[in-house]
Amino acid sequence: MDIENSSEFSPKKLKDKRMERAVSVCAELFLERGIENVKMTDIAEVSGVGVATLYRYFGTKTGIAIEAMTFLWNDLRNLFGGLFDSEQFLSQSGIKQLHDLLKMFVVLFTAHKGFMRLLGEFDRFVIHENVPSDELREYESSIIDFYPVVERAYKQGISDGTIREITDFRLFYVTYAHALTEMCKKFIDGEVLPSDDFSDAEKELGMLIECAVSYLTKGV
Repeated sequence: MDIENSSEFSPKKLKDKRMERAVSVCAELFLERGIENVKMTDIAEVSGVGVATLYRYFGTKTGIAIEAMTFLWNDLRNLFGGLFDSEQFLSQSGIKQLHDLLKMFVVLFTAHKGFMRLLGEFDRFVIHENVPSDELREYESSIIDFYPVVERAYKQGISDGTIREITDFRLFYVTYAHALTEMCKKFIDGEVLPSDDFSDAEKELGMLIECAVSYLTKGV
C-alpha cells in the first residue's frame, strides 16, 4: 500500500481527524465543567491540538462550542436511533406509543442530566455572545425532532380508536415539549428559593405527561 498517496492518510484527512478529536474533547469538557469554565487552552491541552490551530480552524470559542453541541446532539441521536421504529414499539396502540414518547423527557432528565444542564447553559451562551442565527443552522438541524414519530403515534391512535382528534395537534405537542424541557432545566439548575423542593421532580414530570395523555385519550 502506498501510504503517501492513500486518501486515508492524506493531510486533509489527518487534519480533520485532529479537529474531530478537538470537538469531542470540547464536548466532554463542557459536560464536566460547563461552557464558561472551559478555555481554548484547556481544549488544546487535552486534545493535543495547538491553541493557534484551534483558532485558525474554528475562529473563536463560540465556533467550537457550536460544533461541540452539534456533536452531542448527534451522539444522542445515535443512542435513540431505531428505537421508535422497532416492531415492539409499533405494535402498541397509538396512545401507548405517545405515552412512551413523552416519557423520553423523563429519560433525558434522569439519565442525561449533564446534557440537559448544558442545553440551558448553551442557550444563555448564544444569547450573551450575540451569535447570528445563520451560524446555528447546522446545530439546529442536529437537534432531535421527536415530532414526526409523535405525530405518527397520534395518527395511529386516531385509527385504532385510542386517541381523540384535536384541532391543532402540533400546537399541543410543542406546548408540552416546551413545558417538559423547561421543567427539566429548572430541576437540574437546582433549588433557589427557600420554598423550593425538587425531591419529587421525576413525579412532577410524570404528572404533566399523564395530563397530556389523559387529554388525548378517547373516551376520557
